This record gives sequence, C-alpha cells and structure tokens, in this order.
Amino acid sequence: MAVAPTLEKEEALWRAGLRLVAGVDEAGRGPLAGPVAAAAVVLPPFPSFPWLGQVRDSKALSPAARGHLEALIKAHALAWAVAFVDCEAVDRLGIGPASREAMCRALAALPQRPEAVLVDGRHPLPGLPCQAVVDGDAVCASIACASILAKEARDRLMHHLDTHYPGYGFARHKGYPTPEHLAALARLGPSPVHRRSFAPVREAACPGHV
Repeated sequence: MAVAPTLEKEEALWRAGLRLVAGVDEAGRGPLAGPVAAAAVVLPPFPSFPWLGQVRDSKALSPAARGHLEALIKAHALAWAVAFVDCEAVDRLGIGPASREAMCRALAALPQRPEAVLVDGRHPLPGLPCQAVVDGDAVCASIACASILAKEARDRLMHHLDTHYPGYGFARHKGYPTPEHLAALARLGPSPVHRRSFAPVREAACPGHV
C-alpha cells in the first residue's frame, strides 16, 4: 500500500511565515482525447484533519475514494481552483506546455495570490515563488490533494463528452488509449475532441471521418 504524502514541505514554508501555500498538479497528459486539467489547493497551516491520512496520488485511489476525498478537500481547504486547457491548445502548444498552462490558470483562479507554490514535476512555474517536487503527488499532501481535484474534474468532463460523442467510450476510459478506445478510433475516426497531434489519432484520421 502506498505511503501517505506528508506536509513536510508545506510545514517548512508555514514556519517561514508563508500562510498561503498552494499545491498544484495536473491530470490528463496521456489521453488521446479531451483537455488537460489542473488544480490548485491551499490547505490551512498545520491542519489536523484525520482524512489527510487517506490522501494519495489520485492514480492510487479508487473512484469512490477520490470522490469522497474531493468533497472533504473542497470543504476544508482555504482555497481551491480547477482549470482546463482544451485539445486544440494541446495540439498547438504540446502536452508539456499545455499542462503548465493549465496549472498557471488554476493558480490564477484562486481568490488570493499564493505566497508559495509546490508543483508536481521537475519544472517550476513562472511568475510565483515556486518549488518543483519530483513525484510530488506521492510525497506532498497539498499536491496530492490537487491531483485528486484535477482528476475528478476531468473525469466528470469526459463523462459529459461521452454524451456528445457516443461510441468512443469516453465515460469508461476517459480518453486514454485503451484497446476499446483504439478500436473505436479505427472504426469512427477522430472526434472534434481528439488530440490530432497524438500519433494514434493522427494515424486514424482519413478522408470520410469526422
């Protein structure tokens, strides 16, 4: 079983007098369809919430556990925000820059500008005092909370897109390249929400397809 992320990095910043510390993460780098999502979460300094011990990287949680924790995070965080970057921008920018843009949008959507940012990955974000944390969603509690909000928001959107573009199975695989999804791509061709710059989508595009 995965070890729970800690508040070690947040506590160091709180002890330095920084109250508004945002954890940031994205969801949806790997799918062939849909947007990339990001969330920012500001936890209150030195929280004592029992449920924080249940927080993990969103990929390590069941859908039911993610939904339960999402509600708790939104109820108890000082602030939170979610943002999306659509498939057209993913194609134009590339998935790495698009993911960073989504994270910047989530931070900008917070009601107050954070005094420090902890971001998952190897690259700090521009414009704010930011610390990049490798495997941050596995080791840093506020980043893990952000990963849960981003994943849940994106999954809901993919359920919505499934009703607009039936046949691809978006509600089940959320746009990831599962055998079901690849078979639907071969059969139907790309939808308007597919990422045309991704090789399986590019290869499935041919005359006569949408």
